[in-house]
Amino acid sequence: MTDQPDRWSQATVYPDMWADPDDDPRNSDGPSPEGEIPTYDDYLTDYRTTLLMKCDGLDADQLARRSVPPSTMSLLGLLRHLAEVERDWRTWIDGEPLAKLYGRRDADFDDVVADQAQVDDALADLAHEQSLTDAALAAHPDPAERLVKDDISVRE
Repeated sequence: MTDQPDRWSQATVYPDMWADPDDDPRNSDGPSPEGEIPTYDDYLTDYRTTLLMKCDGLDADQLARRSVPPSTMSLLGLLRHLAEVERDWRTWIDGEPLAKLYGRRDADFDDVVADQAQVDDALADLAHEQSLTDAALAAHPDPAERLVKDDISVRE
């Protein structure tokens, strides 16, 4: 028996990292992207990947577990919330308000239950919303272009 707590990650090289550098899909030994939009794309991909890495291998109960009561924060809630965020970003791009995926405000967190079907739906919703956001952004390659909602620029 050791004084060390159970491992909370797969990392073995550096104990304070989530994944070993050779196994981390976010790592690249090559040069950074060239240009503003490719750099944004790279950062967004890394942030999206990070959440999926944190959820990988967890069951429905672990994903639905609240962080600290009375908070409703959970990893499953974050998956659902970020699907809503992607959807909201398209409102900024296209100016067309979209209905909430999960109903009323905060339902993305409040209505989380430890059910594999809900996990599968949340992952599918997130992937779908991300692909729609990516397609909407691809139609606006100029980072200085002003978009419909509040005359915000693509880079914003």
